[in-house]
Amino acid sequence: MSLVASLLCNAPAAGCPASVDGAPPGPETLGYTFALPGALATPRIARGLVGVVLEAHQLGGMGEAALQVVGELAACACRFAAGGEVSLALRYRDEELWIVLGDGHRPHRNPRIAALCDARREDALRVLDLVVVRCEGEWGYGDVLEPGAGARVWAALPKEGAESYGRGTSGGSARSVTPRRRS
Repeated sequence: MSLVASLLCNAPAAGCPASVDGAPPGPETLGYTFALPGALATPRIARGLVGVVLEAHQLGGMGEAALQVVGELAACACRFAAGGEVSLALRYRDEELWIVLGDGHRPHRNPRIAALCDARREDALRVLDLVVVRCEGEWGYGDVLEPGAGARVWAALPKEGAESYGRGTSGGSARSVTPRRRS
């Protein structure tokens, strides 16, 4: 039993299995959620976490694009979190890495203020847009599903496009991806 497994699971006391599968995790098992402070250091911490997770799940080739994307998303989330907590979720499904950040910024009831806030968010994510377009992915933002829980910003990076971005060979699409606002 590994040190991590022994720290997390005392087999006789917890009723856990006596052994833990020692096989390295693959891409299909990538699924994590982290709670991080809405602080200046958070984008750096988030990039570090994502780098370790990608390497552990044999997706290191997506690293350069994913780290750029998570840094941009985390910086934006921290800007809108106003010192509160941000959430970072990572999932890998159907050959795409999904990166989702929630910022706790509650939606505005006034449509004009909401439109101004959306424009600020889109402006803050211009570099993200360039990276996602180069990877032939997509991104967007919208309210968190729980009432009053804030907003989330997400990006989906196809494995092939992200790996090409890392090699410097991605062509990307000439079109601009318009962020999709989803409720």
